[in-house]
Amino acid sequence: MNAVEIEEAVSALAALPFDAESFPYVFLEAFGNKDTTIKRLKSGDTNQSDISGGVLQRNNIHLKTCAEGEVSATLALLRESDATARYKAKFILVTDGKSFEAENLLDGETVACDYAKFSDHFGFFLALAGISTVREIRESAFDIKATSRLNKLYIELLKENPDWDTAERREELNHFFARLIFCFFAEDTNIFGINARFTSTVEQMSAPDASNTHEVLAELFRSMNMKPSERVAAKIRSWATGFPYVNGGLFSESLEVPRFSKIARSYLIHVGNLDWTKINPDIFGSMIQAVADDDERGELGMHYTSVPNILKVLNPLFLDDLRAQLTEAGDNSRKLLNLRNRMARIRVFDPACGSGNFLVIAYKEMRGIEAEINRRRNDRSRRSDIPLTNFRGIELRNFSAEIARLALIIAEYQCDVLYRGQERALAEFLPLEAANWISCGNALHLDWLSLCPPVGTAVKLHADDLFSTPLTQAEIDFTNEGGETYICGNPPYLGSVMQSPTQKSDLKAIFENYTKDWKSLDYVAGWFFKAALYGLRARCAAAFVATNSICQGEQVAILWPLIFATGHHIQFAYRSFKWANLATYKAGVTVVIVGFSVEKASKRKLIDVDGSGADMSRVVANIGPYLVPGPNITVGPTSCASDERAKMLRGNMPNDGGHLILDVAEGEALRSTHPHSRQFIKYFIGSREFIHSTFKYCLWIADFELELALKCPPIKERIGKVREARLKGGKQARDNADTPHRFVFAPHRNGQAIVVPRVSSENREYLPVGITDGDSVISERNFVLYDAPLWNLAVIASRLHWMWIGTVCVRMRTDFSYSNTLGWNTFPLPPLTESNKADLTRCAETILLTREAHFPATIADLYDPERMPSSLREAHEQNDEILERIYIGRRFKNDTERLEKLFELYSKVASQQITKKPEAKRKTKEATA
Repeated sequence: MNAVEIEEAVSALAALPFDAESFPYVFLEAFGNKDTTIKRLKSGDTNQSDISGGVLQRNNIHLKTCAEGEVSATLALLRESDATARYKAKFILVTDGKSFEAENLLDGETVACDYAKFSDHFGFFLALAGISTVREIRESAFDIKATSRLNKLYIELLKENPDWDTAERREELNHFFARLIFCFFAEDTNIFGINARFTSTVEQMSAPDASNTHEVLAELFRSMNMKPSERVAAKIRSWATGFPYVNGGLFSESLEVPRFSKIARSYLIHVGNLDWTKINPDIFGSMIQAVADDDERGELGMHYTSVPNILKVLNPLFLDDLRAQLTEAGDNSRKLLNLRNRMARIRVFDPACGSGNFLVIAYKEMRGIEAEINRRRNDRSRRSDIPLTNFRGIELRNFSAEIARLALIIAEYQCDVLYRGQERALAEFLPLEAANWISCGNALHLDWLSLCPPVGTAVKLHADDLFSTPLTQAEIDFTNEGGETYICGNPPYLGSVMQSPTQKSDLKAIFENYTKDWKSLDYVAGWFFKAALYGLRARCAAAFVATNSICQGEQVAILWPLIFATGHHIQFAYRSFKWANLATYKAGVTVVIVGFSVEKASKRKLIDVDGSGADMSRVVANIGPYLVPGPNITVGPTSCASDERAKMLRGNMPNDGGHLILDVAEGEALRSTHPHSRQFIKYFIGSREFIHSTFKYCLWIADFELELALKCPPIKERIGKVREARLKGGKQARDNADTPHRFVFAPHRNGQAIVVPRVSSENREYLPVGITDGDSVISERNFVLYDAPLWNLAVIASRLHWMWIGTVCVRMRTDFSYSNTLGWNTFPLPPLTESNKADLTRCAETILLTREAHFPATIADLYDPERMPSSLREAHEQNDEILERIYIGRRFKNDTERLEKLFELYSKVASQQITKKPEAKRKTKEATA
């Protein structure tokens, strides 16, 4: 269950008559517990409570109903219960049907409310459903409740109006919902006036059977689109004339309203009766945008970006600087005035703005700083100098763009109430200005300089309609010209293999004049490069959230030289951390945040997020494209190393339709029934088999053995199927169809080989590496070094090599994806003496012998960070000690120092290959001249 579904279930429970006996079980059902789980609790099989009438679910909650007036005493009883501690309950909860009290035993937070209101606190208990959440979502019960009710209304209206369920009419329906949301907010915040009650008017004037609900709403909208002086002539109904003129295009154009069923009417009234003063535009927009998206509705309310995460982008981009200037100004009136004037000219531009939460947070934070300036200057009642239209965005989806504008309007009003008082806020709010500053369209096609010009007079197209202006009229003058522009956001990531043909063409249009390798780039790279090109024409800095692949692997050498060629530098960066969403048990994507500009700064900020979520920052002279301190160098694939390390090859590739590979049962059966087949069967080791000490079998037939092999019917049959499969395959397969007994790529040699899996977990402190003998064929899921000196294994097994691979190679999510050309061949290795090699060989032998001492433990067992044997850890520590002393004469202090040294060495060794990329720089200059 997601948060919205849980809210619905808890609200339904709160609305039922209280039943003391069933309440604990129905409460647990509301948080997703299955029928079988509830039955076992009821029977006592899994109920661990030591209190009569109590229900204790292990590792979850201890709850009890009690007699009226005994709630607090019973809660204390649960808190002191031995079972509560023994079975690690996270929550305790008691209710008597009148009062409701609960406590989170992990952090001490509590809830105490009337029973009828406990559903407002459902977010407090989301951990019961396995939802790892944040404080903002727990405290935003209203936004989730409103989203849930609006979603039900949306679905019901589509049922009643199937003709509206088309791309064209969906936009009308979405616009209708934007109107509703505004009206609900306006009536509860007195924007409509004390006596103008939107929801009650609809309830009173529409028939209970909903036959005229659409007509009542249309008349209200018509009134709000008309100045009071025009309403008599327009014959506006008397019950609709009490509403103010709204303007701003919100009620212009078509006033057609979808027809309502009785159910839809009840949903509408229910939504309107919520307390819309509690709306939080930081979160509401992100949640409500999913209402209009069929693909997202399944996880309604889960696509929420937390305010702390948004501030990870905005604070180092520009807000920290504003706050520092505020601190430096103190009570100096002139300095405070200069800061206020500066802020009035700042533009914040999100070219993938979604429902506008980055813009909303930026606006609210800046209004807070401005309010402090006005307080210190005794200008508390002063109207804000920060124009809402300086917060610009581009969004592909029409509804999200509308919600972004609406969220900003609501944020402006709330800030006015907070900092200037409700009376002034109400007096100045309506009518809305007819300005459209959020454009709907494809950000990779649109001209950012036109939509967010560096000088306001660059574009003089005016809009008449706030909410549905054609794109060609989306641009308006900035109120203040010539200020700073900050580009920010969380654009769509989409790796190269996940992109649609349309998205591929988007990237082609941006990059084809700069690099032939653009097809390997993530979709988000388009936003990075467009921001860099924008920065050539405007005073600007940019910061985006992106998957960490943008700063790892082959993409680095493609994208970042182009950005550096425009004169940009990385000014700050958050290194890899989890950007979690709120879906139950769903891990977040691993991201980085990169801020860049053309400003020449002597100090730049590099930030890591520790295990508790706290930021750890340090100042460095320069941040390279791999987000490590050091020069702006990139590591490109190299076909071979420049020293005496062994050649690393990709493993053997069958491309056989599966017919040359046998599982254990198939292999044993073949060897048993056809004993002479044994000479054609070898062990076959993939990455999983290597890590878990398992194996498969494969047919391995030399050309001179083919005639004999074909005398075995099962082998002959398999070879025939290989030929058929290859004839139907790609070019490589077809080219090898005449030799179906052989692997298409077969570097295998008899004798000892060093094996490195291509993909392995980052949770291990060392890369999995080991040796095999000549009876094992190593699959293409591994890399292999044949006849290699054992000191090569010591290098691969080192922490130094782990850091290099984790930095320069591509990752599969957070797992390492090893590369021979990008990882092994480029690894900076100082010259080794024979004594060095002998020392490293002994270290490798010690590691291997220590593993053998723990047989039958697998690599997966031995390198589990929670279970790694101390003897094996000591063997690796000794290996690291020997290798690191070769580099700097001592152990490195930390991983950062390791990377700095590796990039320093790489810069020296590869200086000839990583010069300034003159061709890329020339093309960039030509295109932007």
